[in-house]
Amino acid sequence: MKSLNKLILTGAAVIIGTSCFGQFTLSGQLIPRAEYNHGYKSVADTNQASAFSVSQRTRIIASYKMEDFDFFFSAQDVRTWGSTAQLNTTDGFLSVHEAWAKAKFNEKLGLKLGRQELKYDDDRILGNVDWLMQARSHDAAVLQYNTEKTKLDVILAFNQEKYALVGTDYNLANSYRDMQTVWFNTDLTQQINMSLLFMNLGQQVNVINTDGNPHKAINYTQTIGTHTNFKFDKLNFALNGYYQMGSPKVTPVTPLSAYLVGLEANYKVSDNFSAGIGFEMQSGTSQTDTTVAYSKKAHSFTPFFGTNHKFNGFMDYFYVGSAHGNVGLQDAYLKLNYKKEDWTFGLATHLFLAANDVLDQVELATNGNIKAMNPMLGTEFDLSIGTKINKSVSVKAGYSHMLATETLATLKGVTYTTGPDAGKGRVDQINNWAYVMVIFKPTFLTK
Repeated sequence: MKSLNKLILTGAAVIIGTSCFGQFTLSGQLIPRAEYNHGYKSVADTNQASAFSVSQRTRIIASYKMEDFDFFFSAQDVRTWGSTAQLNTTDGFLSVHEAWAKAKFNEKLGLKLGRQELKYDDDRILGNVDWLMQARSHDAAVLQYNTEKTKLDVILAFNQEKYALVGTDYNLANSYRDMQTVWFNTDLTQQINMSLLFMNLGQQVNVINTDGNPHKAINYTQTIGTHTNFKFDKLNFALNGYYQMGSPKVTPVTPLSAYLVGLEANYKVSDNFSAGIGFEMQSGTSQTDTTVAYSKKAHSFTPFFGTNHKFNGFMDYFYVGSAHGNVGLQDAYLKLNYKKEDWTFGLATHLFLAANDVLDQVELATNGNIKAMNPMLGTEFDLSIGTKINKSVSVKAGYSHMLATETLATLKGVTYTTGPDAGKGRVDQINNWAYVMVIFKPTFLTK
């Protein structure tokens, strides 16, 4: 009983303390999402069955803010309905998504340490990928300096698979051994806001020494560039320009020269309706250039930690765990958005082309000629709709359709295996995807 009384008194003291000296918030998320797909991420093959599933994210979020200190914690459970037996005792789905603390040295300078989301600008290079149920977070230290018109973040990270007394080893896929990033944002004028980013990414590669023994080395890739916004009344422009150098995660070390450029214009037609048009190009590697000089360099841009689902079509054919031959990408798109009270409607059309030559495998096998295929990859239509039920509950739904070409099917490895079209990309199937999700974001307690 004494222990129980102490626990109650301690809890009461914490609540009273937070209400007097800081702000404590306890909130949550519960997001079930039903998805249907036939040709999501890749061109549908012959007799490929459609897939349907329901996934769910559940989070408990606690934050505590004081004048000189912030604390944030987010635990999440990500699962697919039915993946756990009904008479279940335990499972491995619960994890820590974020756990960080920030020391505020003064009004402008602070240090944020721990597991955290890194989300900058339009999420093109660093984003939290919140569309994925698990989302993305990093273990890092972030030194932040903010003024009214200027922001500066210095990010440092060093990863190890486990605590070790000797050496370092890091082979986790889609991650890095160490990272150093500087992000600077400023208002150049009332109409122009510019961000500059430099990211140095170290990835471990396993090489064999001349004596035959394995050796761990680190390849470093540097990404440098800008995201700049221009705002002029009803017309806005957004510019992305990034260049990559160093070496990708390959052996032997290969000099890298790659780029991403993008320009988008948005016009507010009325209070409810807006239209946007844009073009983005990510460099790739030609499949027809067989010269020695060309092969000695790497040419493909990698948007390492960007929220790619946001940019190159909702069906995630490109740069979302779905390879397309490293030939790069050109994406010309048109977006229409309509908002009315608690409703939102969106329609996006993407015209995709390869940024570099795609080798015609059939021509090579048949006649021995090195010939490029038509660069057209396909056209995608993304329709979305959403509504807000109340301040804590909203609903979103969407439908996407990809009109794939023979070139895209060939890159995805979906080809005719027999008959007169053997080896050619197979595009006789419907490629579509649909989803509906309910988003609960309640606030349980604020003190």
